[in-house]
Amino acid sequence: MADADADVDSEDDFTEEVTAGDAAMAPSEISDPTWLVDSKIPQDIRDRYEVYSYRSAAVILAEGHAELFAELCDALRRFEISRKTIRTAGGNESDIPKLLSSYLRPLNWNETVIQGDLLVRLISKEQVGVSRNGKPKYEKAVRELQREKYLDGHKVDYVKGRVAFDLEWNSKDQTFDRDLYAFSAFAQCGVVDVGVLVTRGFSMTPFIKGLGPSLSKGGVPEVDKKGVMRQTSSKYGASTTWMGKLLYRLNAGRNGACPVLAIGITPACVVD
Repeated sequence: MADADADVDSEDDFTEEVTAGDAAMAPSEISDPTWLVDSKIPQDIRDRYEVYSYRSAAVILAEGHAELFAELCDALRRFEISRKTIRTAGGNESDIPKLLSSYLRPLNWNETVIQGDLLVRLISKEQVGVSRNGKPKYEKAVRELQREKYLDGHKVDYVKGRVAFDLEWNSKDQTFDRDLYAFSAFAQCGVVDVGVLVTRGFSMTPFIKGLGPSLSKGGVPEVDKKGVMRQTSSKYGASTTWMGKLLYRLNAGRNGACPVLAIGITPACVVD
């Protein structure tokens, strides 16, 4: 949940980057069909968020982890942001993640790091001599190698039971690679069955572009070194974490063995 502002030089750059070729504007054929997602995700969640499922994530959550899924849905229902929060410098680093943490942390959705050593056994058949009739004699030989900290440092911000959850509002888009690799590592080790990743949805791009000047932490419109009013959209380029950058990676299978439910925040979550 590393949410640092990533500036874009100008509003024109913002528009140009949003249409860049390394973003996916729709899920690929490897994603789950819309009818399946609609059958498992409550209507009120789909009314406020964009929802995409990969590797049957929606089915696994709804049918295999119903209680944990209900807690996540309740957190998403409570999630509300304001225009001022979006416009204010640094607001994405503190206020937005805290909205989900305030609900999930008391329910024991904990930040979790996975660590593990790798024990490798090499089993071979070694010749130990010959029999009286000249045939070779063999015995089994076992050699063990241990690689300490084979897994180390992969962190997920919220883990409970066998479900992993994370939020990326406005980080550099490479943060998705870290998140998906962590989801995959947890899944390969049998620690989690499914991951949920929340980010800005497609429809937030035109919405943010219409918000006007960005605000300082004191609530004053910001200006650049040339005295020109800085637009809020300059903080939210396509090189940051948004749904186009996430689907691009999910379409390429970067989640590995981990089923992932991708959830996009839309203007329906903005209360004012």
